[in-house]
Amino acid sequence: MAFRGWEKLPIRIETGEMVEAIAPVIVSASRATDIPAFHAEWFMARLRAGYVQWRNPFNSSQMQYVSFSKTRAIVFWSKNPAPLLPHLSEIDALGINYYFQFTLNDYEAEGLEPSVPPLAKRIETFRRLASRIGPERVVWRFDPLVLSDQLTVEVLLERIGRLAGALRGCTRRLVISFADIECYRAARRRLSRISAGYREFAPEEMDEFAARLVERNKDWGLELSACAEDSELAGIAKSRCIDGHLLASCFGDDAELMEFLGGGTLFPGDAPVSAALKHRGQRKACGCIVSKDIGAYGTCQHGCLYCYACR
Repeated sequence: MAFRGWEKLPIRIETGEMVEAIAPVIVSASRATDIPAFHAEWFMARLRAGYVQWRNPFNSSQMQYVSFSKTRAIVFWSKNPAPLLPHLSEIDALGINYYFQFTLNDYEAEGLEPSVPPLAKRIETFRRLASRIGPERVVWRFDPLVLSDQLTVEVLLERIGRLAGALRGCTRRLVISFADIECYRAARRRLSRISAGYREFAPEEMDEFAARLVERNKDWGLELSACAEDSELAGIAKSRCIDGHLLASCFGDDAELMEFLGGGTLFPGDAPVSAALKHRGQRKACGCIVSKDIGAYGTCQHGCLYCYACR
């Protein structure tokens, strides 16, 4: 039985008005912006209020209220979650489960991520976070992979190897993705201003990179996956960034979350999580299960030159 939408319920907003809200079990915070880095205080204020207002980025007249009353898990996406770390105890006290998709790239020399903290500081934050919540709940992303005149397959592999050494024991998973440049006009324009010949991977380069990454991973022992890639990469699984299996593994004692993931009143029977809960709004190759994203495009200040969400 396919997912048919989140439960709807009436809530009272701060003006005193009663409105209809959706009540997602899983919240994504966020694919559209870096909430932990730039909006941690806002997020906590909304969590305390019990709801957030979300506007469709492709239709600004379409607005929706999102209630946290049924939320059992939050997936945070960030390149710098340090501002959120002081609030984790409060989130824990609310009984809400969470894990992090932590993007940690090494593009300092190229200046592709002009406003992220220094690499050493981001590694320190990664290690602090893993020490606080456990390595299984901090997923490392090297995302996206981009080539240039200087950024070769060998250079990228060397940089990933150095980071893998620095993060040893701090994560169980490495997610990669290959940059999509040509289909995002703003990213293509920003990168074209730099005379370094930035470009996407060709299919044969993807295969070479994957094979060499799998070989090097024999020393790291990480679970390797690729995000939303149509092609099959030998030795590398298809990623599930909003991952029902990871949620079940980490938070199996949460009866409400387990009912949502495994069947119960919404999804009777024993349908696999990947089939019953697949997020139909994402790309075909995306393995994520359903979630409600609460971010807004154009509100991230990292200024990454390759980013599709940076206006």
